[in-house]
Amino acid sequence: MPRLWPLECLCCWHVWEEAYTVRLARHGEIWLMGGVVVQPPWSGATCPSCGGIVVTSFPDGYLARHPELISAAEPEPVPVVVAAIDVVPPPVAARPPRHHRLLIMLGVPLVLAAAYEVYRAMATTAPH
Repeated sequence: MPRLWPLECLCCWHVWEEAYTVRLARHGEIWLMGGVVVQPPWSGATCPSCGGIVVTSFPDGYLARHPELISAAEPEPVPVVVAAIDVVPPPVAARPPRHHRLLIMLGVPLVLAAAYEVYRAMATTAPH
């Protein structure tokens, strides 16, 4: 016998119904969805809106008596027309070629080392 099972996500409060077919067997009930055996709706349901796994279920036929709980349908997307605008990117500052940066990277420490050596030599030879 087919059943509509109402569910509610406790993360985003989305309410929906899933259609199950329940068959009675010797060992209990077999739950089917689209002809495929599935877990009962109270175990392992996930929210189709946010993917949340904290989901609760209502008694069978609850939403038929309380239609105000059913989530509103998603509105149709409105196409947005964007006018083509010629966008000029801002000018990019020209970077010096790599070999200039390499000379600066090697030259500055060498100049500082040479200046230190000159200072030390002058400090040791200066009269006290």
